[in-house]
Amino acid sequence: MQTRLEPPGRGALGPGPRRVRSAVRLEGVARSFARPGAPPLPALERITLEVAAGEIVAVVGPSGAGKTTLLELVCRLQAPDAGTLRADPAALMPQRDLLLPWLDALDNAGLALRLAGRSRADARRIAAPTLAALGLAGFEGRRPPELSGGMRQRVAFARTVLSGRPVLCLDEPFGALDAITRMELQAWLEAVLLAQPRTVLLVTHDVEEAIVLADRVLVLSPRPGRILAELAVAAPRPRSRTDPFLVDLREQALEALR
Repeated sequence: MQTRLEPPGRGALGPGPRRVRSAVRLEGVARSFARPGAPPLPALERITLEVAAGEIVAVVGPSGAGKTTLLELVCRLQAPDAGTLRADPAALMPQRDLLLPWLDALDNAGLALRLAGRSRADARRIAAPTLAALGLAGFEGRRPPELSGGMRQRVAFARTVLSGRPVLCLDEPFGALDAITRMELQAWLEAVLLAQPRTVLLVTHDVEEAIVLADRVLVLSPRPGRILAELAVAAPRPRSRTDPFLVDLREQALEALR
């Protein structure tokens, strides 16, 4: 049974997005994978989820809980076996940055524009302000091996944003980074989403990251993934990870995972 956790003691969200309609809606969605000579392997079971336009929803759960599968369903890279799914067009930022090593940062950021039919010159012109806004001014001509891990993730994020899709699906975007860089990028992403609200589905193994960044946190069970609990993060932004309210939420999420 899904548990909805509504922590007391805080008022409404700060300058969060105005929720006017659903950008993503799943009802009773299930997904399994065929295995030669064996029964299908269930990945997700009875997932019912609604994400409002402009809302940030984080999904946490153990390895193999179907978190990546959930994002790929929303991005239409897979189809559910059961249930219904309605979503605005979505872009996926995978766990690895997948930058093309023979392209510089600006061309990598503008790749979605090129695939949509834009000329290289147009794509570079459009992508340049986005890279600058993400703190990469002066690094446009660097190729991926010349960039730090954090810079590569920013280029990958720029590429995702420039796809023009209204829903961003971020799959462990900082999972491969060291702890210090990870915290820096979390603060950076929080600031970006505060300045330019987006509809975001964020998958992470890091409960603290989920609580710092999201409006809501969903806790998935071990495979097959089911929503065990939902936590509303009714705290103003920017957030401090040492805030007792957020620390308490973190403990509630960990307890649900246990």
